[in-house]
Amino acid sequence: MQLTRFSDYGLRLMMMAAAHADRRITIEETARAYDISRAHLMKVAQLLVREGFLKASRGRSGGLSLARPAEEITIGAVVRATETDFAIVECMGLGNQCRITRGCRLRGVLGEALGAFLEVLDRHTLAELTLTPEDFGFPRAA
Repeated sequence: MQLTRFSDYGLRLMMMAAAHADRRITIEETARAYDISRAHLMKVAQLLVREGFLKASRGRSGGLSLARPAEEITIGAVVRATETDFAIVECMGLGNQCRITRGCRLRGVLGEALGAFLEVLDRHTLAELTLTPEDFGFPRAA
């Protein structure tokens, strides 16, 4: 299984916000730190704000910050919010055309594996992934 770039960017944005808990971060600095698309990151940020993971402030000193403590945000919750399709194989999704679905046992095995994957992510919080600002290439504030 591979997460989408959207989820990857969502997790990276959350990690950046957690690393800079003392201030608001911007889309621009985050895009620079990771060398990723500003436009794509903006879409990710909008979803994370809408889902209650981040808070957004407008204006000259605006930016993004965690909406709640990093210890309360599970990686599983972020992944569920940012992934739109957990259909690992065709029969797990809409529009299933597989001829053997009725008798096939693969769907159950893959469903169990997906459940285990999400269960592991649910056991870990954003706080466990938090880096220092220096890890992103930012100097420590004096």
